[in-house]
Amino acid sequence: MADDITSPPDEGGRIVDEPIGEALSKRYLAYALSTITSRALPDVRDGLKPVHRRVLYAMRRLNLTADAAFRKSAKVVGDVMGDFHPHGDQSIYDALVRLAQDFNSRYPLIDGQGNFGNIDGDNPAAMRYTESRMTKAAEALLEGIDEDAVDFRPSYDGTKEEPVVLPAAFPNLLANGSSGIAVGMATNIPPHNIAELIDASVFLIENAKATTDDLLKIVPGPDFPTGGIVVEPPENIREAYEAGRGGFRVRARWHTEDLGRGMWRIVVTEIPHLVQKSKLLEALAEVIENKKAPLLGDARDESAEDIRLVLEPKARTVEPAVLMESLFKLTALETRVSLNMNVLDKDGAPRVMGLKEVLRAFLDHRRDVLQRRTAHRLEKIAQRLDVLAGLLIVYLNLDEVIRIIRNEDEPKAKLIQRFKLNDVQAEAILNTRLRQLRKLEEMEIRREDAALREEQKDLQGLLEDTRKQWRKIAGELKETRKIFDPKTSLGKRRTELGAAAEVSAEIDIEAFVTREPITVVLSEKGWVRALKGHVADLSELKFKDGDHAQHIVQCETTDKLLLFASDGRAFTLDAHKLPGGRGHGEPIRLQIELGDIDEVVALFVYEEGAKRVVASHEGYGFVIAESEMLASKRSGKQILNGRAMQAAKVIGDQVAVIGERKKLLIFPLSELPEMTRGKGVKLQSYHDRGLADVKVFSKEEGLTWEDSAARVRAVPEWKEYRGKRGGAGKVAPKGFSRSGRFSDVIG
Repeated sequence: MADDITSPPDEGGRIVDEPIGEALSKRYLAYALSTITSRALPDVRDGLKPVHRRVLYAMRRLNLTADAAFRKSAKVVGDVMGDFHPHGDQSIYDALVRLAQDFNSRYPLIDGQGNFGNIDGDNPAAMRYTESRMTKAAEALLEGIDEDAVDFRPSYDGTKEEPVVLPAAFPNLLANGSSGIAVGMATNIPPHNIAELIDASVFLIENAKATTDDLLKIVPGPDFPTGGIVVEPPENIREAYEAGRGGFRVRARWHTEDLGRGMWRIVVTEIPHLVQKSKLLEALAEVIENKKAPLLGDARDESAEDIRLVLEPKARTVEPAVLMESLFKLTALETRVSLNMNVLDKDGAPRVMGLKEVLRAFLDHRRDVLQRRTAHRLEKIAQRLDVLAGLLIVYLNLDEVIRIIRNEDEPKAKLIQRFKLNDVQAEAILNTRLRQLRKLEEMEIRREDAALREEQKDLQGLLEDTRKQWRKIAGELKETRKIFDPKTSLGKRRTELGAAAEVSAEIDIEAFVTREPITVVLSEKGWVRALKGHVADLSELKFKDGDHAQHIVQCETTDKLLLFASDGRAFTLDAHKLPGGRGHGEPIRLQIELGDIDEVVALFVYEEGAKRVVASHEGYGFVIAESEMLASKRSGKQILNGRAMQAAKVIGDQVAVIGERKKLLIFPLSELPEMTRGKGVKLQSYHDRGLADVKVFSKEEGLTWEDSAARVRAVPEWKEYRGKRGGAGKVAPKGFSRSGRFSDVIG
């Protein structure tokens, strides 16, 4: 009975005793391989993924050539899905649309009629509304597919056959580029200029030992459909093409328009590849609103057929190059296009190839296509010569052939027996029309026979001579190049290879910020805003429920603010970049990487040459220059080790420290070391609890504190609280601040 339970069922053994880890690894590996080879990575030979190849092949079967009438895209998608691609119709249509978008594909393979989307990011119309057909470029990829140029395999249901790869008359992988994400790997190949690629391929045929440097003299870099300027250094471009991995910095193309009287504006006419114009304009509006681009006054879209983004400077004294350099850093007017030539080789294995390897793989494929097409043509010639030999017999024995056909019950068998013909020849004779039985036809047959034998001889010589094959391939490439002539609008290089503008390092962009007084308000819950002017009465200021003002700083838009957090980090804020006073402002954490549990200890205006005493809750501290607290990153700069409590400005020679138990200690400032970061030295000792506040004052003016009404009160007999640094101190005098701090005023 036990054996019966553990044995597989008779109907097919669907219950498998297998460790779950092993079962998952096998199935995930199968899924990963399927994703890599059948979905995400293009073939190095034709540069296509299976879905794109199937779309083009289905369109050929529908005779949707470049000069044919358009057909509904839904018809194409239906044929692809029903015969070759067992996936959703939307994914097939998305692939078809991308092949038709001239702002996505450098050389569109599909000619679309209707709404196929635009560079603003608008979606295309549904497939039932659009129509499509192939372009000349697509026809070039399919040329010779009916001449046994490539292998075919059964479709998913076994009822049809689909090509494993297309013949590809030009290096489409580099021409149109590709991108995809597989399991554990990805590919990203920018588009290039076909004429340059063909010239490089011909050069590689003639110079097998050509290096990447040689090829880069012909193919200097990518050629994007939307144009732009590549500003990547030449040495980086060379390394990228040599290794097959790297990237390119691409900038928008722009020029200035003179408006007279010293006024001007910038007009952007080309934007980086794959950047949506509408989102770019939104980003420009956002940096203006958030005051992150102090040099930019306004941005608007005046585009029609061509791109035209107008950028107005805030002041005419601004240099156009300086304005654009600031925008390149802040927006997608400059992007980085990665290069990762991870493709499937002729054996279907994923590999990262360099420029030379990709072109060599394409040329090897073209040679294979040439050999197969030649062999196919030779076979057709041999069959035709065989038929012609049989037809000549008709004219040599015309009366006898007619007699046999008229009188014999089985004329075909009789013809084969009488004239020693084969089945094909006999069938051809029987299919000959009466009007062809004239003397002229005999002469035509003899001429055709001679021409075919001459062609046969040439083709046999081609198959036997490698040099002839490469000369033939070079000739075919040059013929294909005429379709993409650089003198035409399609073939002309659109992307310029240049260098980033040299903007003087002495020019400070912040110097162009308009100097205006503002009042910065930071709430307890971390919401910051900048009110216009120096506002004295903040009683009308509204906050979110349960929130209130914690730090108030009066400054100017040209100032920098230093924020000291409870985790001991210092952050730098540009006053002109702070959000305006409308509403409740914005969370301070949008501008700096402040932890959720961290609090703002101090917020103050940066002063050149000023110093601060930073102190921790544990009672340690030191003196630090404000210049050492400046941070260039959003993550800030670590200053104090421990839980920070204060960053008191140094304006005197005495340090007053008070603990949470209200014990006060005063000692000379000279006893504190000046450091750039660390724990510091002991300021005051505590039995329990910790430090509450620190203040630096001069002994001439004496120690004072402020109550909640901003009234300044003196600490009587402050000298009685002097002691050694690190001591416990004495209980503060009666009447001292109830909060136990030197100021109850918000600030």
